[in-house]
Amino acid sequence: MSLLAEQRREMIVERVRTRGAVRVSELAEHLGVSEMTVRRDLDVLARHRLLDKVHGGATVVGDHTTTEPGFAAKAVRELAEKEAIAVEAAALVEPGAAVGLSAGTTTWRLAHRLARIPRLTVVTNSPAVAEALHAGGAEARGTTVILTGGVRTPSEALVGPIAIAALRSLNLEIVFLGVHGMSAAAGFSTPNLTERDTDRALVDAGRRLVVVADHTKWGTVGISTIAELNEADVLVTDSGLADADRAVLDGEIDRVIVARPEQP
Repeated sequence: MSLLAEQRREMIVERVRTRGAVRVSELAEHLGVSEMTVRRDLDVLARHRLLDKVHGGATVVGDHTTTEPGFAAKAVRELAEKEAIAVEAAALVEPGAAVGLSAGTTTWRLAHRLARIPRLTVVTNSPAVAEALHAGGAEARGTTVILTGGVRTPSEALVGPIAIAALRSLNLEIVFLGVHGMSAAAGFSTPNLTERDTDRALVDAGRRLVVVADHTKWGTVGISTIAELNEADVLVTDSGLADADRAVLDGEIDRVIVARPEQP
């Protein structure tokens, strides 16, 4: 039975509020309607300020290039996807490696996995990531955790001159970068200018860059670009990414790993 327009739009608003951002193609499949119908619904909802319509989809109202959700808000989004990404990303790390982890809820999930790998040296600007490694028993496995200083942001990152100075003195084998958004035009981006400079210092400290980002990050653009798409050696994302978007990423990045979340 087909949904009434009002019911359909209520479902769209609820999905946007729950996920933070959704794509037109995802909504069309979920609702069993055409993409044109979804676009018309988004036009109506945007006029009533119930969501913001963006290229290829919609975001929660106010989710603009400088809007930075808090760590707790982001931690409950795409849980299965982030866990699957963490499993694939951890498989790239050998015992004894020197690893950099940026702040973020996906790198936080990754930290729980890295805690099981012995004799790592992990550098991070995230107290939450450092705590995850500690709680997972990383030190007992011979891992050294180095936390930069700096000024805390809403996403639980330590940023600013102190963090940047610490990172510029290091040489890391592999850096894992979590991002606010990724797009063909803006690359990997963040809504926080000071966080961008710190993330850039972390990227420059590594010989190999692995970006960890679930499919909802595609099409989201923060105010400042951390790195271009082709600077990543590896992108670990999830199977929610549309085929057309995967093709764009495949053309820019040497290796794109698609994690497949476990079904509930």
